[in-house]
Amino acid sequence: EIPCQWRRQDRFTFPNQKFDLRASNSYTSVVKPSLFNQTPEELSAVLNDLGEPSYRGEQILDWLWRKRTSSIDGMSNLPARLRDQLKASFSLQSLTHAHAQGSADSTRKFLFRLHDGRYVETVLIPASPALYGERSDRRTLCVSSQVGCAFGCKFCASGLDGFTRNLSADEIAGQVLLAEELSSEKVNNIVFMGMGEPLLNSEAVLESIRCLNDDLGIGQRRITVSTVGVPKTLPLLAELAMQRLGRAQFTLAVSLHAPNQKLREELIPTAHAYPYEALLDDCRHYLDVTGRRVSFEYILLGELNDQPEHAAELADRVGGFQSHVNLIAYNPIEEEEFKRPTPQRIDAFRRVLERRGVAVSLRASRGLDQNAACGQLRRQHLKP
Repeated sequence: EIPCQWRRQDRFTFPNQKFDLRASNSYTSVVKPSLFNQTPEELSAVLNDLGEPSYRGEQILDWLWRKRTSSIDGMSNLPARLRDQLKASFSLQSLTHAHAQGSADSTRKFLFRLHDGRYVETVLIPASPALYGERSDRRTLCVSSQVGCAFGCKFCASGLDGFTRNLSADEIAGQVLLAEELSSEKVNNIVFMGMGEPLLNSEAVLESIRCLNDDLGIGQRRITVSTVGVPKTLPLLAELAMQRLGRAQFTLAVSLHAPNQKLREELIPTAHAYPYEALLDDCRHYLDVTGRRVSFEYILLGELNDQPEHAAELADRVGGFQSHVNLIAYNPIEEEEFKRPTPQRIDAFRRVLERRGVAVSLRASRGLDQNAACGQLRRQHLKP
C-alpha cells in the first residue's frame, strides 16, 4: 500500500486523511475570528467598512504586536465605538498556557491550549550561557504548525496520535508572543520544527512569517522552515514565498534522515510517494528560484543510519550543489526502541562528511532530561 497518493498536482491523500495544498490551510472555527489573524489588507477592509480612517489599522497592529495588549478595551487611543465594534466581531487571544516544564540546560517546553481544546507544543532553546553564568543573549523558539501530524515518522512523537487540523497564522505567531510573555525573554530565532508538517499548511506558515518579520522584527534569515518532504510542494513554497513575502530569505530545512530511498522509507512511511532523487531535484529547483541554499536534517539513529558507509553515501547524494547537512543525535521517546548513537559514532559520521567536502554541523541536543522530543509533552498531558 502506498500511504501517500497524488490525485492531481495540489491534492493527495493519506490513509483516512485527505489534504488539498491550497484548501487545507484553513479550518472552520466555532468562535469569533482572531484579530491577530487579520492581514493588514484585511484589517484595512474591515475599517473601511466601518467608516474608520486607515491609520486606525496601524494603531491596532501596534497594540497587538508591540504593546501586547491583553484586551480590545485596552486599546485606549481607539474610539469606544470602534472598540465595541471590534469586540462584536473578533476575539483576541488565540491560545492559552496549559503547562510548562524546564530542563537542566535551561530549555523550556510549553504546552499551549487552543480555543477548541486541542494542544500544541513549543520549545524555547537558549544558546549556551555566556561567561560568568549570565543570561544567554540568543534564544530559539521551536514552533508547531499543525495539531498532530499525518506523516507518522517512526522516530517522532508528534504523529503517534495522527493529524487533527492546521494551525492558523495567529496560532503560530501567538506561540512566540506567549513564550516571550511566560519567559520574560525576547525570542531571536524561529524554527518550524515543532508538531506538524509546515508545507501542508504553507499559506498560514508564510503569513505567520510575515507577521514575525514585519510586526515582531524577527528577520527572515533567523527563521527556518523544516519539511519531511511533500511531493510538488517545494516549487509551490518558492512561488508562494516570492508572492507573499516578496522574497524567500528564510532557511529551508529538508528532513532526509537516510542516505537512500530504501532506508528512508523504513523511517518515513510517506517517503514511498516521493523518490529520493525527485526530492533532491525539487531542492535544486528551490535553490534556483530563491537563491537560498537548502539545509538537510539528518537524525542519527544508533546502529541504523549512523555508519561511515551511510555518511559516504549521503555525501554522494547531496554533494554538487549549495547545501548544508545538520546532524541531530536522536532524542529518545518512550514508544520507540531507537537508540541514541555514541559520541564516537557521531564524530566519525561528521568527519566522513567533512572529508568529502560537505558543509556539516552538529546540533546540540537540548532538554534530554525533560523529554523535549517533539510531541512528548502533549501525549503525556492527554494520557488518561
